[in-house]
Amino acid sequence: MARVYNFAAGPAAIPLEVLEAAQKELLEYGSSGQSVMEMSHRSKEYVEIYDRAKASLNKAMGVPEGYSTLLIQGGASLQFSAAPLNLTQEGASAAYADTGNFAHAAIGEAKRYVNVNVIADASNDNYTYVPDIASVPQDAAYCYITTNNTVYGTRFPKLPDTGAVPLVADMSSNILSEEYDVSRFGVIFAGAQKNIGPAGLTVVIVRSDLLGKARAACPKILNWKTMADADSMPNTPATYAIYIAGLCADWLLKQGGVKAIEKINIEKSKLLYNYLDNSKTFSNPVRVDSRSRMNVVFKSHSPELDDRFCKEAAKAGLVNLKGHRAVGGMRASIYNAMPIEGVKALIDFLKKFESGL
Repeated sequence: MARVYNFAAGPAAIPLEVLEAAQKELLEYGSSGQSVMEMSHRSKEYVEIYDRAKASLNKAMGVPEGYSTLLIQGGASLQFSAAPLNLTQEGASAAYADTGNFAHAAIGEAKRYVNVNVIADASNDNYTYVPDIASVPQDAAYCYITTNNTVYGTRFPKLPDTGAVPLVADMSSNILSEEYDVSRFGVIFAGAQKNIGPAGLTVVIVRSDLLGKARAACPKILNWKTMADADSMPNTPATYAIYIAGLCADWLLKQGGVKAIEKINIEKSKLLYNYLDNSKTFSNPVRVDSRSRMNVVFKSHSPELDDRFCKEAAKAGLVNLKGHRAVGGMRASIYNAMPIEGVKALIDFLKKFESGL
């Protein structure tokens, strides 16, 4: 079997150990006589899988008492609407940081429901850094940030001090990759397809006192309290994606948890940035203090050379390095499942490619 190093931004690489475990159990889970994807979500067997997956995710994230963890559908983008619908009433305002394309999209969606106050904006500098948030208006219903920006390759180097205002974070592309104190957040949400598991699942972690505040017009499936009361099952959940997410969380815990994987992620990103900073052909545009550990963007001197690089890299088993259409160039997404050997292989290929020019 010839497996490649997959640098896709999402759906992204899944640990080989997880894939092998799922393969072993594909036709029959335990002695159930059926695959997990065939099980009723109300069955005893599946409820055990679900409970174990949620417990492992909570343990990996360090979710404290007083929070509800929801395993739902719709992607992180659906939470762009869910946040204002659950946390505000008509006429309310919310504070937003515009630090990338997904943050910008969340602002556009929020404007349907709340008065948006943009308190930090990096759009004029093509999102090449994450600005400091000096203060958060204390009359805001919540403060919204995107902790890591997949497209532009930036991350929040430090969380803002929001005072009494609940901090809401889209953590889709760096959840479980570095330690966070969950108690500092009112709401954390993330699409699964980067560090949690396969696409189709969204994890929402919400502080219990923020439940039950939704607008009357909030759709049932977007209402966090409805989901919490039904343990995320008012309708059929993404059963197989939850099963795989549980296996991924167990794999992460076996590696030593988030604390251990963060050290590896720092090492991986440092290796790649160090090469790019000393390259005469490739460069990274992001301000050093705002660089993502998960998504490393870079370019050569021309789009034509970028295209050639991506094609030759793919032939060498380094796939999905083409940058987002809004940015161009290349992007190496080095999530938890990307081994350090994959990053070293990419650096070796970069050196070989550059020496051949």
